[in-house]
Amino acid sequence: MTEQANALPKRQKWAAILENKSFMYLLAARVITRFGDSIDSIAYSWMVYLLTGSKLMMGTLFALNFVPNLALSFFSGALVDRWSKRQVIIITHVGRGLIVILTATLYATSLLKPWHLYILTLLTSTLECFASPAEISLVPRLLAKEKLLIGNSLSTSITRIAELAGLAAAGGIIAIAGVSGAMLVDGATFFSAALLVGFISLAEKSKESAGTEKSNRSSLLQEVREGITFILRQKTILTIVIIAAFSNFCLSPFNVLGPAFIAEVLGEGPAGLSMMGISLVGGMAISGLWLARKGSAFRKSVLMLTGYTLLGVNYALLYLPGFLPVLSIAAASLFSFGMGAAVSLISTPATTYFMENVPQEMLGRVGAIHSMICTCAIPLGSLLAGALGDAIRTDIIYLGFGILLIIPVLLLPRYRSFMSI
Repeated sequence: MTEQANALPKRQKWAAILENKSFMYLLAARVITRFGDSIDSIAYSWMVYLLTGSKLMMGTLFALNFVPNLALSFFSGALVDRWSKRQVIIITHVGRGLIVILTATLYATSLLKPWHLYILTLLTSTLECFASPAEISLVPRLLAKEKLLIGNSLSTSITRIAELAGLAAAGGIIAIAGVSGAMLVDGATFFSAALLVGFISLAEKSKESAGTEKSNRSSLLQEVREGITFILRQKTILTIVIIAAFSNFCLSPFNVLGPAFIAEVLGEGPAGLSMMGISLVGGMAISGLWLARKGSAFRKSVLMLTGYTLLGVNYALLYLPGFLPVLSIAAASLFSFGMGAAVSLISTPATTYFMENVPQEMLGRVGAIHSMICTCAIPLGSLLAGALGDAIRTDIIYLGFGILLIIPVLLLPRYRSFMSI
């Protein structure tokens, strides 16, 4: 980018982003799907808890969600680099919508069995293997490099607000339409998002076509090797990815055992799960808004270190609400808010650095490999969480893994390449 472009006042950068119709279509699609997913997260997790009654099975299902990512990411990213990013997103949105509607229909007719959940989870996560690298590849094609941090921060904050709205509405929707009705709402959002993505137009189609022709001349395995080699040579990206994998491992109990924590430790029901979800996403939204306004004044390394500190401390503090005679759900929600704020401080700068330093023609395959490494520890953490959950109080598990999350704060300052970003 030219120095003149980099010197644009922040207000002009904001205006340029808001006037970018294609990015606004993508952002609107994200908002709609996040709204539906937040409703579905309450309905689906409670449905699984009621249907199975087994923490081990809950952990197994959560772990299974990441198996396609581990098995297919090497090739899905390379294929996305060859294909139209917009078409990939449209197809995956439609596919996920159909799967959600099928799940809701089976549950409403009392035909849903636990083994169905394994198949439906595999199908959904397989589609996500293609959707995620496609979105990562599309954003830098719609926004200039100097606008990526503001654009990503804006996307984070607005989508989190949409999730807040969905979580707030979830209880009422479930009360009126039941679990199946809530899931049908989520299915409809995917079809609406697919329609919005169809309106996106890429300004640099010639570059994308050239990249596609080049990809067609090379083998799929060669492209995968190029992606792996790129990450291994970029030590800072590799460090961020490894720490992210460790963090995902530590956060697996929080994701898997949420319903059990609410029901057995706090003595609450779906409303309590919704309240903690609202607080978590609220922290993400507020942190994202702050990053959009002030984030560029800080080094990305400082933002991420602050995020890891907040994440570990608030995660460990979830041990306390179970011992409070009153306001236990309020305390748990407060710590969930702190965790949400930490997640945005970690993920937004990391994603922006990634988009800034990976060539556009490699974003699909590198993004998929990046995602695969980041999530490789989640199945192990989920299975461990499910097994521990049947033997140890959930709040004690949260305390232990929260303390483990402090480790990145102790290690990362030793890496000069990381501290310089």
